[in-house]
Amino acid sequence: MAHIAIDSEKKRTYDAIVIGSGASGGWAAKELCEKGLKTLVLDRGRDVKHQKDYPTASKAPWQFEYRGTVPLERRVSHQEARRLSEQTLHWQLEDKEQEFVQEKPFSWFRGYHVGGKSLLWARQTQRWSDYDFEGPARDGFAVDWPIRYKDLEPWYAHVERFAGVAGGNDGLPELPDSITQPGFELSCIEQYFKDSLKKHYGGKRHLVQGRCAHLTDPQSIHKAQGRAKCANQRMCNRGCLYGGYFSSNASTLPWAEKSGNLTLRPHSVVHSIIHNNKKRRRGKATGVRVIDALTGEMMEFYARVIFVNASTLNSNAILLNSRSERFPQGLGNDNGLLGKYISWHNYRGKARAAYEGFKDKRTHGGNPSNGYMPRFRNVFGQETDFLRGYAIGVWGGRGRKRDTDVIGPQLTQNLLFPEWDHWHISTWMMGECVPVESNHVRLHESLKDKYGIPQLVISCDWTENDDKMVQDYVDQSVEMFEKAGFVNIEAKDTHSLPGSDIHEMGGVRMGHDPNTSLLNKWNQMHQCENVFVTDGACMTSTGTQNPTLTFMAITARAANYALAEMKKRNL
Repeated sequence: MAHIAIDSEKKRTYDAIVIGSGASGGWAAKELCEKGLKTLVLDRGRDVKHQKDYPTASKAPWQFEYRGTVPLERRVSHQEARRLSEQTLHWQLEDKEQEFVQEKPFSWFRGYHVGGKSLLWARQTQRWSDYDFEGPARDGFAVDWPIRYKDLEPWYAHVERFAGVAGGNDGLPELPDSITQPGFELSCIEQYFKDSLKKHYGGKRHLVQGRCAHLTDPQSIHKAQGRAKCANQRMCNRGCLYGGYFSSNASTLPWAEKSGNLTLRPHSVVHSIIHNNKKRRRGKATGVRVIDALTGEMMEFYARVIFVNASTLNSNAILLNSRSERFPQGLGNDNGLLGKYISWHNYRGKARAAYEGFKDKRTHGGNPSNGYMPRFRNVFGQETDFLRGYAIGVWGGRGRKRDTDVIGPQLTQNLLFPEWDHWHISTWMMGECVPVESNHVRLHESLKDKYGIPQLVISCDWTENDDKMVQDYVDQSVEMFEKAGFVNIEAKDTHSLPGSDIHEMGGVRMGHDPNTSLLNKWNQMHQCENVFVTDGACMTSTGTQNPTLTFMAITARAANYALAEMKKRNL
C-alpha cells in the first residue's frame, strides 16, 4: 500500500503549479513551460478552447432569441442582473457558485472559466512610469514599491512583443512609450478635443490614442500563435475567432501547450496551499489542496514552486485559508497584513457633451479602442487637496436621432431614415484609490460556500480622498468642455459601488520590509519563498492606468527569476 501511495503522489507532482489561467496565470504558464518546467495550471471553472467555445462570436442581433435581452427568470440568480446580456451570458457567474459577505456594498465580477477575465477585459495597455511607482514614497501613502520603472521596462517590452499592442507613442514622461503596431485613429471630434487641450492648457494635458492589445499588423510571433489581424468587430467580450486581441486562450495557453509541458486542469477549486514545516522543506510550501468541482473530491498536487494568479480577491482568500501550525493567520501572514489595503480604480465620474460642427462628417467602421488622457493632476508636484489623480477615457462619435413622438407614415419614415444627430463626446475617469488599512477582506468565522470553503467577507468603501477626486474630475470636465465650445454639457458623480469597474488590487502587497509587506521585489512571499503572487493582489498601489499589462509584465519577470533560482537550487 505504501508503494501505491508513493506512486499516486508522483503522478500528482510537477515542477510548478499555477493557480488561475487568466492574463497573469497564462503568462506564468507560458514562461515556465517554455523554459522546460512541467507545469500544472488549475482553474476553478470549465474549460474554454479558443474559437471552439465562443458560442456567440460574430453573431448578428437577430440571431439571438431576445435580441440580446435576458429573460427575467434567468436574471434572478445573478447579483448584477442589470449587466446581463444574451451575448455574454455564457461567461456569467451565478450567485450560488461562490457566496460571499458584503460587509459594505461591493460589486465583485469574476470570470470562472479557463482564460478568466482575459476573455472579457477592456484590452487597454498603458505602461506605468516612475511617477506611479514612486507615488507611495513621495506622497506618504501605502509603502514604498520595491521596484521602479527600469526594473519592469524590459518585461513590458517582452509582453508587448508577444501579445501585440496597437497605439501611438507620445514621448510623455508620465506615460512611457511602448512596443506598438499602428494604432486606431482618433475621430474628428476627438482630434478637435485634443487640439483644444493643447491650445488652452499649453501642453500640460494630452489626449492620445489609447494603446490596446489588438493586432493591427501581425508579426511572425503572432502568426506562430495562430492569430490574425483585428477585424474591428467590437464584439471582443464574446471571444474573438481571429485571436485579434490578446487572451490567454488565443495566446499564452496554446503556446504553453505546444511545449508539451502543460497540464491544464479545469473544474479545480483551490482550497489552500500546503505548508510543510518539516526540516527538509522548512519555510516552503509543498503543494496545493484542490476540490474537484464536479465530484467534490479533495485532492492534493505537489510542486517545487507555486504561482498564485487566481485574481486579486480570490488570491487573498486562498492565502488566508492556507493555515498551518506555522501560519495560523494564513500563509506568510506573520505581520497580520494579508487581506488589508485592498484598493481599486475609481470610475465614478462620467461626463458628456455635444458639438454643433463637423456636419459634413460621420463615423465609419469600428474602433475597439478609445482616446486616453494620462493623469495630469499631482504628477510633477502636489497641487490639489487630494492625493494622486485620475486618467480620463475619451470616446466621440456621431449617431442618429429618431423622432418617435409621431404616428403613422411619419413614424415609419423616421424609423427607416433617421436624421444625423450632433457629434457627441463622452469621458470617464479612472482614479487612483489610495490604499487604506480599513479596506480589507477576511474569512468568515462560520459561513462556508458550496465547497465548504469559508466565505470571503469584503469590507471596502470610498474615502474622502476619492470623493474629492471625483469632484475635481467633474469640475475639470466642465471647464475643458466649455473651453472646447461644446454644448449640452453634463458631468456627474454616479456614486457607483466599489468594485463596479473590476480593477481590484492589493492585499498581498510588495515591499522592502517583511514587517510592512507580504512580497519582496521578485514577488516571493517574504515568509514562504517558493510561493509567488503576481496578479493584482501583489500591487502596492494602483496607478491610474488599466492594470493588466503591468500584471503580465510583473508575472513574466517573476517567472524568469523563479526559473533562475531553481537552476541554482535555491528553490
